[in-house]
Formats: sequence, structure tokens, C-alpha cells
Amino acid sequence: MIALLSRTLRSEGHDILTASDASGGMMMALARRPSLIVLDVGLPDRSGFDVVRDLRRRGFAGPVLMLTARDSVADKVAGLEAGADDYLAKPFDPDELTARVRALIRRASRGGSDTRLSVGQLAVDLIAREVKWGNAEIALTQREYELLVFLMRNVGRILTRDEISRAVWDRGASGAPNIVGVYVSYLRKKLDDAGAPALIETATRGYILQHEPRSTPATRSTTAKRKARGQ
Repeated sequence: MIALLSRTLRSEGHDILTASDASGGMMMALARRPSLIVLDVGLPDRSGFDVVRDLRRRGFAGPVLMLTARDSVADKVAGLEAGADDYLAKPFDPDELTARVRALIRRASRGGSDTRLSVGQLAVDLIAREVKWGNAEIALTQREYELLVFLMRNVGRILTRDEISRAVWDRGASGAPNIVGVYVSYLRKKLDDAGAPALIETATRGYILQHEPRSTPATRSTTAKRKARGQ
């Protein structure tokens, strides 16, 4: 499979780096920051779902195309929720693979640098791991940072507590879904202290980071009370 992918993508003019397991691929991806990762779900040492989730937690923002022999809707959803950008089932046509690779790279180039996330004046430098609202720097713990990055990667989308706990905490972490609300509260307070508006809203099933706050100055006291309750 590695030989086939390498030949196919090199024929399109791409420079290729390869790894045969998750640990080697993780080290290479984080050190070299490729324009795109083609990631197999069935790796010998870890699931590809866990790998892409870990890559996102560690700040890799480039596109990820997942390959798998499993073509069920549930598997596709699992890959996309873990942080993949596209999903291709094996066996696949090489022309379809190269078309998807071109589309993902083109989309990423339109979105700008893969080392920075921004929502309005809220900005995250994924290399320096710095968070700012305007010119004000916001000091976050590791878990708060990972939570904010995950919310910003999914801006405008409602994320359930289970989705957040799987992405930010280890899949089997005890009580992780319940602790999500606590960390959302921590994050809201630090954003508020930096002068940011109430961007993180509570939804029926979880939370959503909005491009712009829906709350007005008149409702900020209600938002503050909600944050104090850790919701």
C-alpha cells in the first residue's frame, strides 16, 4: 500500500515521506509538518482514529485523508469526528485518490497558514502555542488549550460533551464527559478576563463556539452566572 501510494502521488509531483506505523508517522508529521497526511485506519500499533485525534491535540492543522477497508457510515463519522478532513474506502481508484488530495490541498491553501487559527480577534499560534484576544495574551493550561483548539477547529458547530471528551481527553478517561463543563467554565473565565465577548455558548447537547457572540451587553450578567455554575 505504501509503495502504491508513493508511486501514485509522486507521479502527481508531490514529495513523499512514509512511515509504516503510528509512532513513526506521528514523529514525522509533527517534525516535518507536511501539506497533507494520508493515514490508514488499520495501523499495527494504534488505530488511525487515535492518531488523527492525537495529531489535532498536538496542533497539527493540515488536512488528513483517512484510508480504511471499512466503508460503514459509522466508521466515516468516527474518522471525521476524530479530526479527519476526508475519508476514502479501500479498494480505491488512484484517480479518485489524487483528485481528493488535490482538493484538500487546494482548500487548505485558500484557508491560509496551517500554523494559526483565528475566530474574529481570537487567535491561536499552533507552533508557539500562544493564545491572544487582540493584543492581550491569554495563559491557558494544556487541557484548556486543547479544548479551545478543538472548539476553534469546529467553529459554528454544536459539539456534544462526548465528542469533546473523546477529542480532548483520553477516550477511556473516567468522568471525562462530566469534566467538560468544568473546563469550559475555566476557559470562559480566562477569555472574559482578557476582554473577549461570550463566544462559547451552551447548546442543548453540548457547546458551540460562535464566530460572533449572540449575547448583548444586557445579557452578559446572565452569561456570567451561567459560567459560574460551570455550564
